[in-house]
Amino acid sequence: MNLGEILSSAGLAKPLAPELAQSPVTGLAYDSRRVSPGVLFFAFPGSKADGRQFAADALAGGAVAIASESPAPPDLAERWIQVEHGRRALAIAARNLFGRPDERLGLTGITGTNGKTTTAYLIDSVLRAAGGVTAMIGTIEYHLAGRVLKAVNTTPESLDLMQIFSDLLREGGTHVTMEVSSHALALGRVHGLNFHTAVFTNLTRDHLDFHGDMESYFAAKQMLFEGAGGTPPRFAVLNTDDEHSRRMRISPRTQLLRYGMASDADLRPRHIASGFQGLRFDVQYRKQRFAIESPLIGKINVYNILAACATGLSYGLAPEVIARGIASLTAVPGRFERVDEGQPFVVVVDYAHTDDALRNVIAVARGLSPKRVITLFGCGGDRDRAKRPLMGQAAAEASDFVVLTSDNPRSEDPLMIMNDALVGIRRTDVPHVVEPDREAAIRHALKEAREGDIVILAGKGHETYQVLKDKTIDFDDRSVAREVLKGYGYHKTQ
Repeated sequence: MNLGEILSSAGLAKPLAPELAQSPVTGLAYDSRRVSPGVLFFAFPGSKADGRQFAADALAGGAVAIASESPAPPDLAERWIQVEHGRRALAIAARNLFGRPDERLGLTGITGTNGKTTTAYLIDSVLRAAGGVTAMIGTIEYHLAGRVLKAVNTTPESLDLMQIFSDLLREGGTHVTMEVSSHALALGRVHGLNFHTAVFTNLTRDHLDFHGDMESYFAAKQMLFEGAGGTPPRFAVLNTDDEHSRRMRISPRTQLLRYGMASDADLRPRHIASGFQGLRFDVQYRKQRFAIESPLIGKINVYNILAACATGLSYGLAPEVIARGIASLTAVPGRFERVDEGQPFVVVVDYAHTDDALRNVIAVARGLSPKRVITLFGCGGDRDRAKRPLMGQAAAEASDFVVLTSDNPRSEDPLMIMNDALVGIRRTDVPHVVEPDREAAIRHALKEAREGDIVILAGKGHETYQVLKDKTIDFDDRSVAREVLKGYGYHKTQ
């Protein structure tokens, strides 16, 4: 393809010079280290580096031209293409280059504060139960036709998405299920994609360090249901129990499926049975009813399962196929994941890192009727400070004992982060300890536990690292907890 074809409808500040428009393009790049001869390089500001600084290097490496929101520097003007929006232009160019692979796949996008990951795993399991060859893109990892790939971002850049879609089609792929973060929506990473089904889980306080306020956060989520620069989705699956779903603007061309406990929900649960073995309930879908069994623990997962059921119905799948897919997902890494070394109390690791998520995971634990709930948590550095006391208060109000520790402090002083959270804890009289060393904190929480208790290690979930000011270290709550339990003399027998 030539440059004019690649940048068709990409939002150019002015038409391309005829000679430049005819230049052949071999590929696209937004990282100058990946530039090869004939590549169109997109230079836009990043969180850590400004791609425009590498424009000259990209041209020296053989790039055919530079695309950027910024005006052309005088010395690069001949091969500088100014676009209205860098990432949106990249998204359109990538779709053009790869032949719009999203239009040949059943694409499901899931957005919301909590529940995206579990819902994505459930939907993918349902689609595979129906015989689909699938990809799944999200926080923990990416799946591509049975292969597991490392996740770089919850939602990758558009160019990387198009590569995944194209690779999936070569494998005979049928469906993609992806978490769509508010960052990805606001930045334009999913601009122009053709979504078959868009799912909304819920909206609670998070990412305000990026969005500024809740209205802007909601507006980013809203974009998915308006089409995010493309056509509106064929189906919208909304959690009717979340007040924000009532405000969601839905295109007249989009078919709406509401799920939840409310009487106006299209999909509602009946006769919920919840315990250590998982969940059982019936789904009432309009005038139909079908049974669901899931190994996932906790009533909060009823919502995630209903969202997956609604998505399956949006693809025309039979209830028995949907139920089979739900039943086959045994666990989601780092989501109420048990650590069992034969100890007489329950230890779970969960990704909960907002006040609402903490309340939810503790409610799941309470639903299992423990003697006490012991909650360990921390707050991330370089993120919304205002949510820290809210997290502290949520943990303290819902738990019997709290261990406050460090999470990913990043560039901040861990003690200063913990002091912010401590404000919320001290609004209650719950017994608590403060220990900045996360391994020592886990040791303390497990030593505190008695028979019949539940210990929740919250915040990091599936993560296998801890981000400090000057380095990133290996750290996995599950592995640390397992070693501590063994050190206390517990050992799981087969």
